[in-house]
Amino acid sequence: MSEKATEIANLLGPTVESLGLELLGVEYLPAPGGATLRLYIDVPLAEQPDRIINVDDCERVSREVSAQLDVEDPISGNYTLEVSSPGVDRPLFTLDQFARHVGESAKIVLKLAQDGRRRFQGQIVRIDTEAAAVVFSVDGKDVQIGFDNIDKARILPDWVALGLAPQKPNKPGPKKPGHDKKKPSNEPAAGKPRAE
Repeated sequence: MSEKATEIANLLGPTVESLGLELLGVEYLPAPGGATLRLYIDVPLAEQPDRIINVDDCERVSREVSAQLDVEDPISGNYTLEVSSPGVDRPLFTLDQFARHVGESAKIVLKLAQDGRRRFQGQIVRIDTEAAAVVFSVDGKDVQIGFDNIDKARILPDWVALGLAPQKPNKPGPKKPGHDKKKPSNEPAAGKPRAE
């Protein structure tokens, strides 16, 4: 997260927790016409998977946070507040969140290039807490990336495991009656001479 996003997360985290939810992270996206402030919330880990975030949770957080932002005023100028569940391609904001998803695949964007690359995609292997780094398996090799160098990270959903992968047919489907393709004939159309 950016410094501004971290500042806002520290400010709003207790408010979200008071509603029985967890603030996963904040995205602050400044723009000339007005910034976007996006909050990702989830139910506490102890309540998963029995409970999931719903629209009512997002509305409650939005109301409470809006009131707090009006009083604290950490953002100058106009902004749009968005409150969202993390979704299946959840963003990762902390080392603890990476640790929760060891064994899953993620795609990350780095602040500074490592090994000539800024974008990586691979499986989260482990967290090196001493080095404050995440170890990924990328193209069959372990790559250690310092957490401070991670700009953005998202889980790559396993669509097959979720049962949402598109099915590719192995063979053509059944033919519908009456839809047989007519074989071309060399006979001219009725009433029209053949051009030769």
